[in-house]
Amino acid sequence: MKKIGIVMGSDSDLPVVKKATDVLKEFGVPFEAHVFSAHRTPEQARDFALRARENGFGAIIAAAGMAAHLAGAVAANTTLPVIGIPCKGGAMDGIDALLSTVQMPSGIPVATVALNGGANAALLAIQILAVEDASLAEKLAAKRQADAAAVLAKDEGVTARL
Repeated sequence: MKKIGIVMGSDSDLPVVKKATDVLKEFGVPFEAHVFSAHRTPEQARDFALRARENGFGAIIAAAGMAAHLAGAVAANTTLPVIGIPCKGGAMDGIDALLSTVQMPSGIPVATVALNGGANAALLAIQILAVEDASLAEKLAAKRQADAAAVLAKDEGVTARL
């Protein structure tokens, strides 16, 4: 099974990244996580992206706040799918990170999830791997069924209370 690469611009992004790693662990998907800054350690971020395919990765998740150039910098150096997680914080409370992550130039796509959307980033990465992995596809289908059952149970509870 391919691994998921996770890079974060700062260790302050770890609470958001933990949401992703928890989901990856739940599905049994191997991953590596690193702190690489697009601005302070650009060579390390570039090297990670350039070697990601040969190092067994199937997709990369990049979490960053404020200027949030990390996902784009990674995407510029790999043809693997890159999923950006814009992180809340700073003067604009994450809107700057969202816009930086989602507004990539033509030819360098970055899939972008919601602010602090670590769980969805992991699920999207798993869906990417599941294109070629039937067991992951089955686990995703089972999770969707379990999530639907949980909502219906809440519906019954609300209906009973009213």
